[in-house]
Amino acid sequence: MSNPLRLGVAGLGTVGAGVLSLLNEQQHLLRQRCGRALQVTAVSSRDRTKNRGVDLSSSITWHDDARALASADNVDVVVELIGGAEGIAKQVVEGALDAGKHVVTANKALLALHGSALAARAEKADRALCYEAAVCGGIPVIKAIREGLAANRFERVYGILNGTCNYILTKMEDTGADFQDVLSEAQALGYAEADPSFDVDGIDTAHKLSILASLAYGTHVDFSAVYIEGIRHIAAIDIQFAREFGYRIKLLGLARRTTHGIEQRVHPCMAPLGSPIAEVGGVTNAVVAVGNYAGQSVFEGPGAGAGPTASAVIADIVDIARNQILPPFSAPSSQLERAPVSPMELHEGAYYVRLAVLDQPGVMAGITAIMAQHGISIDSIIQRARAPGAGVPVVLITHDTQEARMNRVLAQLAALKQVIEAPVRIRIEKL
Repeated sequence: MSNPLRLGVAGLGTVGAGVLSLLNEQQHLLRQRCGRALQVTAVSSRDRTKNRGVDLSSSITWHDDARALASADNVDVVVELIGGAEGIAKQVVEGALDAGKHVVTANKALLALHGSALAARAEKADRALCYEAAVCGGIPVIKAIREGLAANRFERVYGILNGTCNYILTKMEDTGADFQDVLSEAQALGYAEADPSFDVDGIDTAHKLSILASLAYGTHVDFSAVYIEGIRHIAAIDIQFAREFGYRIKLLGLARRTTHGIEQRVHPCMAPLGSPIAEVGGVTNAVVAVGNYAGQSVFEGPGAGAGPTASAVIADIVDIARNQILPPFSAPSSQLERAPVSPMELHEGAYYVRLAVLDQPGVMAGITAIMAQHGISIDSIIQRARAPGAGVPVVLITHDTQEARMNRVLAQLAALKQVIEAPVRIRIEKL
């Protein structure tokens, strides 16, 4: 029997405690599947007194400074579960690789901002940098794109990558409540943080999308190239209109290669009812990868939580125990492409536009004239009766047009005296 694989776990929050529990409960199964034992020999966290529901016996070395754990002699694999793109988490990962340790991390922010540099560092040290848990928790989408679908050129990769936003949008549809009310409920239930900006403003989704895009297209991770728009401006009335037109609103991360470069965008989308992504509700995540040979593959499951995320962390550790070590992204870092960015202004598609206007003669004529001036064709239009104390809601669905053209139209519509609120624009996706 081979020697045990010695693990140092940096960070004992929800996921860290989940990893320790899983290792304890599944130790015999894991030994059988790895051909060797997986043994936690060191841990690091700020609070030694907290009850984490796991045995942290004297046989485990406790490090107050996670950077010391990263270079400890009794550790083969450093499991970084601290989080954050800078500071201690980054220092731990860099220090571990420099000390000749394999690294497993669930840190999507770190990979989104420093993934390419860390991949090169890992390859130079001939060590693994694994991160299945960084994208969509328990869904094995990293392995699927990098390994299971390696024979394919990807036409597009997209998905629901943030459970908090998906919960909010699902609850808005189910109850008819507005964004702020549902957000408050999500915070009370623990689905949203006290400061929800990271989730509802699309940053978390963008971190994950930049990693998926690198895997799918063989490019350096480029978080700065992602167009990001959150869900704060989505109102209950938009959810209702979407349903009427045959859509459901989802916050999606979408990536594809265009003639202009790699397009990466995060924003609310009108997803056609009946499409796989439109049917994913609650806190569930889903990723769709469209390959030129495999066709459409759909991966759905829990995107967060102690159990699912710990499962993904252990899957990476099992690979290392089996000596299955691959380049972190789809190719060695020296072969990753520095692809041009496809500007958002060149994106083409259909749009949903909602206006609140004064109930006056000639308003509709003015709106349609502006659309015609810019060569935008209207597919459908709905005008509702005025609500008490509010303007008349007018909703337009356009045919395909260019984003830059739509931006100019929205600016002119917003300048009309009869338009009393900022126009709401939601992109329609053909999925």
